[in-house]
Amino acid sequence: MIKKTNTISFYTLGCRLNQSETAVLIRSFEENSKFHVLPSNTAADVAVINTCTVTEKGDADTRKLINKINRLNSKTYIALIGCQSQIQKEELLKLPNVKLIVGNANKMDLSSIINDLNNNSETTINTPDIPRTPFKIAYAGIDKNHTRANIKIQDGCDFFCSYCEVPYARGRARSREFDDIIKEAKILSSSGHKEIVITGINVGLYKFKNYQLIDVVSALEQVQKIKRIRISSIELTTIPKDLLSKMYANSKVCRFLHIPLQSGSDDILKAMNRKYTFEQFNRFVCEAHNKVSDICIGTDIIVGFPGETEKHFNETFKNIENSSVDHFHVFSYSERRMAKSKFLKNNVKPEAIKKRSELLRDLAQKKSKNFKRSLLGKNMSVLIEQKKTDFWTGLTDNYVRVEISSSKDLTNQIVNVNLKEFKSQHMAGIII
Repeated sequence: MIKKTNTISFYTLGCRLNQSETAVLIRSFEENSKFHVLPSNTAADVAVINTCTVTEKGDADTRKLINKINRLNSKTYIALIGCQSQIQKEELLKLPNVKLIVGNANKMDLSSIINDLNNNSETTINTPDIPRTPFKIAYAGIDKNHTRANIKIQDGCDFFCSYCEVPYARGRARSREFDDIIKEAKILSSSGHKEIVITGINVGLYKFKNYQLIDVVSALEQVQKIKRIRISSIELTTIPKDLLSKMYANSKVCRFLHIPLQSGSDDILKAMNRKYTFEQFNRFVCEAHNKVSDICIGTDIIVGFPGETEKHFNETFKNIENSSVDHFHVFSYSERRMAKSKFLKNNVKPEAIKKRSELLRDLAQKKSKNFKRSLLGKNMSVLIEQKKTDFWTGLTDNYVRVEISSSKDLTNQIVNVNLKEFKSQHMAGIII
């Protein structure tokens, strides 16, 4: 039951796009509702969870979070929105205190949906089909809790990789109106955000009228108060040909790319319905390092895709080891109910997946350390995010965390730092 005056809290699971959308939703409730927004992990009358379903872990995280919220307040009205809500509404409605399910088509209208609910409202489901049309976003996603701001330019995907159900949860690829992107960017910059992270499900597919991703980047470069432009995960086959040139020529475009590979075996890539070979991936990574000094290239690897033999895994390990990839994340294959890989045979045993994952994670740590060591003695700009007990911490444009000692207030400042020391997960430097 929703009262006339309520408190509401927000929780975000999954990707950076979800973070972007939650920031927008919080603004919409602050500006256009009867609700007082509380921090997460606070006993609020209404709790909103922006869900993720990209892996089985994402599904489990939703259930764990619901239990946690119910422990905070056994009478909380729980609203689930987003990807898991879009395709698993029947299961989610069985969970305690879940009263509202809103899919991806209408979740950005959540403040209006909840405001319209009356005192006697019970369970409500709102998961229509997702239209494939350009979109606008009514509020700027000013993020009071983070230095960097995410800006959504695109949603949905047309690739239908065989392990993935995102096209079913997010719909087909569609793009945000160009002028609406720039409008939000100017608001974000005026609110103090110096770094903008371009987000979407498949950002390289951005297309509105004659505008493409490279045009978005070029327009953001012209927003004076924006000092950094970072591109979130992007598919190899969609990277604009001029992007590396911009990284080389313009200090606003961060020297960092996260390009999902998923496997180093061409046989497995084909079974995954990926759009490239490992050789094509590696060729671009080499080109990026040759053109842009100190660029950091990250990627993702899925371990245990159905049919992945020891030979396939060894091929992946060797190819990654010999590549110029600087860091990568390792994920265990997760069967998704709407993904085509669900029907493949020759599933990999869990113990084999665990062993292979451990080997790759060890390699990932080694590569990350090698990249950081290569930066020792160099000067880098660092965007300071927060103060820890004895030092300030922030990120270089090529995505290395750095700690700095200073008696000054460096919050949200970009400072030039000489990188003096390598530590296990980050670097230390002095301001120059």
